[in-house]
Amino acid sequence: MTQLVLIIDDEPDIRELLEITLQRMQVSSHCAADLTTARLLLNKYDFDLCLTDMKLPDGNGVEFVNEIQTNFPQLPVAVITAHGSMDSAIQALKYGAFDFLTKPIDLKSLRTVVQSALKIKPKQDSIKPTIIGDSAVMHHLRNTIQKVARSQAPIYISGESGTGKELVAHMIHDCGPRADKPFIPINCGAIPNDLMESEFFGHKKGSFTGALSDKEGLFQAANDGTLFLDEIAELPQHMQVKLLRAIQEKVIRPVGSQKEIKVDVRILSATNYDLSERVERNLFRQDLLYRINVIELKIPPLRERIDDIPLLIDHIIEKMFQDSGNTKPQLSSDSEKLLKSYQFPGNVRELENILERAATLCSDNTIQAEDIQLSEVSKTTTLNNNALDSMLDDIEKQKIMEALEKTRWNKTAAAKLLGISFRALRYRLDKLGLN
Repeated sequence: MTQLVLIIDDEPDIRELLEITLQRMQVSSHCAADLTTARLLLNKYDFDLCLTDMKLPDGNGVEFVNEIQTNFPQLPVAVITAHGSMDSAIQALKYGAFDFLTKPIDLKSLRTVVQSALKIKPKQDSIKPTIIGDSAVMHHLRNTIQKVARSQAPIYISGESGTGKELVAHMIHDCGPRADKPFIPINCGAIPNDLMESEFFGHKKGSFTGALSDKEGLFQAANDGTLFLDEIAELPQHMQVKLLRAIQEKVIRPVGSQKEIKVDVRILSATNYDLSERVERNLFRQDLLYRINVIELKIPPLRERIDDIPLLIDHIIEKMFQDSGNTKPQLSSDSEKLLKSYQFPGNVRELENILERAATLCSDNTIQAEDIQLSEVSKTTTLNNNALDSMLDDIEKQKIMEALEKTRWNKTAAAKLLGISFRALRYRLDKLGLN
């Protein structure tokens, strides 16, 4: 069946350019010069994509995106905006636009947007059940993933450590039109500063000592796919500037190269930090936060979905024993009750670790409460977790301050005295507000 696109633009030349380009892609189209005509066409035909200008004689493109999301929620919309009107494009993405194009329209970018949008299936009633839980918050999360997966908007995934941010990022990729393209996760905190630009953007042979051949960067590796920037708050300032340009201009420049390379990458990002607070402390760029946080997806901590714990226990133990050939252990009622009363500061990842240890220690293939081995300190967190965190932070601050004073604030020497790396010390100084 021929795919059909609705083109909305008050400039005849633009309509003709778009129509001819679509014809060459074997895609049919209907054109409208205003929103009134567009509404009539929407009620008459079953469109697979809508391309609309932002400024029209009888209305605003951003408001029209919102209208389509209400009346035709399965129809992807790509907006066309004048160069320099990025705020309007970002607002359209927040309202649910699939993607945006900038005038003068680059035909290669147009074809890429159209091809991606037309890959979206008309109905996605279900997604792969890779996040476990029947609680209301998890049903809401799955529904949200399904919606945002259809867009190309940058998404910021927020949540505590161990909640499954990378898993959610992978689901967004798998449920979207880029599912058959690469998904490349990056831990921004694990890349040394002096190698970061090369890792992200690649380098040319001879561009620095040790560059023995050309190297493709992670942006190129993720081209046409998704780049997941985990712990994005760890990026140093100079890389924040370069990342912002790569996202805005959709181009990169390998280290040592004089030429820019076009890239088409969807950006997903995550961190355990409060990025707004980092912006206030001048540790993270406001303009970069604005670009990566077009849509925020919050993952609830495990303590806010206690009713999901039995399902998670079954899933984790099943996964642990599925290839072992051994009979999987059962949990006693006391051990399950103990787990449901625990606050899980480490979230699902901590639950996995607890169950793996308990399954190793248990007898008669039954995990008892004593096999769970929550320490007294851990049990206390169920009642007074915040006070404990504050106390531990104070102890850590005291030890670091003592080391800094002994070394006259030589951070390299202080790190050596504390028995940690310089990078680890810098992380702790930042975390504790001692910079």
